[in-house]
Amino acid sequence: MQLEVVKNTRRNLIYGFINKIVTLFFPFITRTIIIRKLGEQYLGLDGLFTSILQVLNLSEFGFSTAIVYSMYKPIAEDDSETICALLAIYKKVYKIVGLAIGGIGLILMPFLPNLIGGTYPKNVNIYILYIIYLFNTIISYMLFVYKTSILNAFQREDLISNINTISKSFLYVFQIAAVLLVESYYVYLLVLPISTILNNILVSIVVKKNFPQYVCKGFVSKEIKADIKIKVAGLIVQKLCSVSRNAFDSIFVSIFLGLTATAIYNNYFYVITAITALTGIISTALMAGVGNHVAINDAKTNLDEMRKIDFVYMVIGGWCSISLCCLYQPFMELWMGEKCLLPNASMILFVIYFYCLKIGDVRLLYVSAAGLWWENKFRSIAEALANIFLNYILGKYYGVNGIICATIITILLINFLYGAKIVFDNYFGKDKYLGYIIEHIKYALVTFVVGLITSWLISLILIDNLIICLLLRMLICCTVPFFLYVIIYRNTDIYIKTREWIQEKIMKIH
Repeated sequence: MQLEVVKNTRRNLIYGFINKIVTLFFPFITRTIIIRKLGEQYLGLDGLFTSILQVLNLSEFGFSTAIVYSMYKPIAEDDSETICALLAIYKKVYKIVGLAIGGIGLILMPFLPNLIGGTYPKNVNIYILYIIYLFNTIISYMLFVYKTSILNAFQREDLISNINTISKSFLYVFQIAAVLLVESYYVYLLVLPISTILNNILVSIVVKKNFPQYVCKGFVSKEIKADIKIKVAGLIVQKLCSVSRNAFDSIFVSIFLGLTATAIYNNYFYVITAITALTGIISTALMAGVGNHVAINDAKTNLDEMRKIDFVYMVIGGWCSISLCCLYQPFMELWMGEKCLLPNASMILFVIYFYCLKIGDVRLLYVSAAGLWWENKFRSIAEALANIFLNYILGKYYGVNGIICATIITILLINFLYGAKIVFDNYFGKDKYLGYIIEHIKYALVTFVVGLITSWLISLILIDNLIICLLLRMLICCTVPFFLYVIIYRNTDIYIKTREWIQEKIMKIH
């Protein structure tokens, strides 16, 4: 079976965007209300506990990704029996994972005070709060979550997005009401597991309605089991790398600088996360389609497609980076107040951090589609260890700036340069690697030039009113960078080929 990639991608993009608007807008309101009603330390606790549970989620071992990858070939071959058997494995493993997270989470409880530098709110019990977070994580694995693999493998992320939109809307509305009306952080948190249960039940209903032929039964062959084990082994270290980059950053800020600094750091990081989530709609929408193309097309054809997707993605990523640089500080001042601002140097480092995250996104689509997790094991281990080590050293002496720099260094040197080499050595071809790196250097230089021109125009706005100033900056950011990108790229080979490719895809839709 060949999936309707263009149709599915368009559908995933539309509903994914709606979902992200809901799941980004409401937390923005919620964070604002918590700061105003309860204080920064509550947000610091939220960031710390979330980071701890991200570490605990390592016990999932990336099994879900391996299972979805293993479904691509059976789907292409209409092999329902194998898909059902894979679903049965997924269900069994996730129950074990849920119990493992619960056990390890309880063992960590006595050490919670050691992860908080300075004070924390005295009118709450941090152990009770932690138990609620932990229960929410456990229930997310124990109740029907394995069925999402069917939707992911069939490129029906639109259904996942719609379900998530419903459950998250319920969550945020009741959480906002809890803070405004009751001013209770306990009630605020208790809604979390209820929302998770609702989400998983809806997933189960939707999968049963749309894919009734797939149920948990049967056994997979020894070859498939062996392949899954290898993929999972590679994904373990890849997840370790991701956790070391995100979760440990917040934990080290908490240890060295305290909960208030953690809250301020997470406010800036939240903005990056929000934009990353919006750009991530593109990669999520493309994932199953890319997997399907890797299964049926040759490496040369897929490399040509990757370069076109990468070009579009880096123009979008570059524009987001430029807009961040121009809008970050006035937005944060308007949102959280001047007392919650980081220095401009920290802001610029966050922008560089964001851009560095974007340069590898499209490549990672092909890592997953080609199942190259085991080949990435040493890269992931090196990145994780280097990031933790540099976080400790640079964070201890340079605070927030040191922690951000640690992540930038490891992303550029290990994730991007080394990670790209692995993909080209094992799939696209060694001789194509240098061209890929040179392309990204060009993309970065063009974005830097466009950013300088845009920033210069922004600097000409001399208005004291913060809201009007922000709106004028937004107007410039929404027009000038794209105009400059077109002028610079209009005669290049990659621009012409990508434009023709996009036009061809649009014609197919109609």
